[in-house]
Amino acid sequence: MGPNPPGRAGPPRPDQGATADSGKVGVRVHLAGRDAQGLAAYAAAVSDPRSSSYGKYLSAEEAQARFGATQQQIDQVSQWLKSNGLTVTGANQHYVSATGDVAAAEKAFSTQLRNYRKGSRTYRAPSSTASVPAGLSDSVLAVSGLDNAPHKSSHDETLPPPDAVFRNAGPFSSYYGSKTAGSLPSAYGAKVPYAVKGYTGKQLRAAYGAGSWTGKGVTVAITDAYASPTIAKDASEYARRNGDAPYRSGQLRQVLPADYTKTEECGASGWYGEETLDVEAVHAVAPAADIVYVGGASCYDADLLDSLNKIVDHRLADIVSNSWGDIEANETPDVAAAYDQVFKMGAVEGIGFYFSSGDAGDNVASTGTKQIDVPSNSAWVTSVGGTSLAVGKHDAYQWETGWGTLKASLAADGKSWTGFPGAYTSGAGGGTSSTVKQPSYQRGIVPDALAQANGKRRMRTAPDIAAVADPNTGFLVGQTQTLPDGSLGYDEYRIGGTSLAAPVIAGVQALAQQARHGRPLGFANPAIYARYGSTTYHDVTDHPLGAGRDLAVARVDFANGFDAVDGLLTSVRSLGKDASLKAVKGYDDVTGVGTPAAGYINSYR
Repeated sequence: MGPNPPGRAGPPRPDQGATADSGKVGVRVHLAGRDAQGLAAYAAAVSDPRSSSYGKYLSAEEAQARFGATQQQIDQVSQWLKSNGLTVTGANQHYVSATGDVAAAEKAFSTQLRNYRKGSRTYRAPSSTASVPAGLSDSVLAVSGLDNAPHKSSHDETLPPPDAVFRNAGPFSSYYGSKTAGSLPSAYGAKVPYAVKGYTGKQLRAAYGAGSWTGKGVTVAITDAYASPTIAKDASEYARRNGDAPYRSGQLRQVLPADYTKTEECGASGWYGEETLDVEAVHAVAPAADIVYVGGASCYDADLLDSLNKIVDHRLADIVSNSWGDIEANETPDVAAAYDQVFKMGAVEGIGFYFSSGDAGDNVASTGTKQIDVPSNSAWVTSVGGTSLAVGKHDAYQWETGWGTLKASLAADGKSWTGFPGAYTSGAGGGTSSTVKQPSYQRGIVPDALAQANGKRRMRTAPDIAAVADPNTGFLVGQTQTLPDGSLGYDEYRIGGTSLAAPVIAGVQALAQQARHGRPLGFANPAIYARYGSTTYHDVTDHPLGAGRDLAVARVDFANGFDAVDGLLTSVRSLGKDASLKAVKGYDDVTGVGTPAAGYINSYR
């Protein structure tokens, strides 16, 4: 995702006229299944601690038999597509895919396809919502693919993707505040500490109250696009160097597609660092949990949906960490419906989905419009926001702020910070949805000032919960990278983003499930909000040391990203300055209900 997510299918304009009849179209007709309303009702009931059905999950086979598509629905939709001159290219319990020319697609879906200009590109999109005959309306959930704007997600990573080696320059703090930048100018009236070298599992486990829990007996899935060819070796080496438990045989496994597509436009190698971060962060927090990585064939929605469906169809995990997404304006209602169906099917099986809330705050700086991210806007997932974290001496939790960074560079004479406090660089995503209404678990907890930010109707607000994300108080990660001489070698660097927060919370949830005697937490938001206002959370604010105390760290970077040959870049990074979003007492749209405190995991016993 990053500060500049690639566009998906937001309505491109202006109209360039009708699409040629002979143009080719590829569509997916997503199937509604046997009982779409019943699915939503059961998903809500099994997830609600106040319900008599709480925790009464179905097996994957039971869920499919009760709510999945029937063979008759698959056959009916397939026959209808064929009768309209389209060629069916695939069919399964989730969708029927087909190709054909524009004229056939327009006839089948009772809409006209037109060309629209978006920036320098021209894309095709339907002039009105696709529809199907009344006799099929109970079978069809949504139709995707009639537009051809790129439906792709990007990963939440705020440092350069480590295709080429990336290293952090020192000096560093080993824990927050251990090394003060005494020779550098003051910031906010005080000398500031150097950024940490990168927190490790021991420090994160202490900060979020892991105690002696390890995640034993719990399986965490991770989805991203593509797959790192060196993940097993890198994860093992990282654990060995940084005091994490060694991996048992079979503890980390990958479920991968037969082949990959769109590797150049998705920047496939950039996703290797994402997978590496996710795997190493989950293992650092929950060292005995099993990890299954489910790779997508590309970064496009269709392939990421396939990965999520694979987890649900085969119940591969209890907890699913997802560090990718896009902006809400680029999500079509059809794609949103397809995602929600997977999340609801997961909920009835006791599977919880966790999504990064984004790395560009309110998205105004990157898109010009205040909006939240998808799929973390879904009412059926746990949206994970981000913080700046101070872990002190002896792994003691000191405080957190909301993650939001202002950067000012050291002046040439070394005596001041140029334009202090500087420009906004990145921060935890959050805010109010324009499309998803307020779910019941947020009622009475999310202030109306946030829930009604877009009008009179109360809407879904993100995030739900948070963990460390600031790359200036980030996590140390280890990965095989391309070194300056062209060879490959293992290296370690500090990284952040809500792509760190999501797997950290997934790891904490694995510990909570273990504390619950292995019983799955499922879709956890009702349980997360039920604990709101208690000592199970750190209530994060942007000024933890008092209203007048602003916080910052000093950071030194290699100008070329890997060594001092081309010089060093010194800057001061302010903490708790997230675009227009504020971390305040109580629920807020940077950190949700807060971060897990010492009592959180034990509260599930």
